[in-house]
Amino acid sequence: MVLHGCTLFPHGGMPLRIFEPRYRQMLSETLEGSCFFAVGRLHAAEETDDPAECTSPIGTIGLVRASREMDDGTSNLLLHGVIRVRFVEWDLESPYPKARIRPIAQVFEPESQSASALESLHEAAEEAVGHFAGEVQDAFRSMAQSIDDPAILADVMCQQFVHDPDVRYELLSMDSVAARIAWLCSELNK
Repeated sequence: MVLHGCTLFPHGGMPLRIFEPRYRQMLSETLEGSCFFAVGRLHAAEETDDPAECTSPIGTIGLVRASREMDDGTSNLLLHGVIRVRFVEWDLESPYPKARIRPIAQVFEPESQSASALESLHEAAEEAVGHFAGEVQDAFRSMAQSIDDPAILADVMCQQFVHDPDVRYELLSMDSVAARIAWLCSELNK
């Protein structure tokens, strides 16, 4: 699925309303199969017949966690991000955007600095949630403390705290987890 200004991070959630006939077909095939589909970001003003011309090269595979078909044939669903992917080749014969993909593994290196990276992310998270109600702060702290991988925590925080569509995509497509963490901590500590 390709959408304007839309970036899903691994370990993040995205509610979607499926209403276009082509995406209804995609969802039907997805639910009959693996329950996974990719979300890509349209970077052009309009979609063209060749998705490679208008879709950013990096996206995210998502798992359909919940789907409810409405009386009018549309569906509301919750997509859970799983892993970054690179769109390698587009199927121009498909009725909806369909691509061959390559997974992009994200590993924080050097591993010896993982604890320090996690600590920095926790401090930045405290800044980000400091103005929310106590219950929200406690819930986020509890969730963040349960994550022991800095790459995962950074993605969760990007999904929750970064709202500019261009910055979100830039963070999604960064090769370096350490660079993503440095940017995120710097911005959230401002």
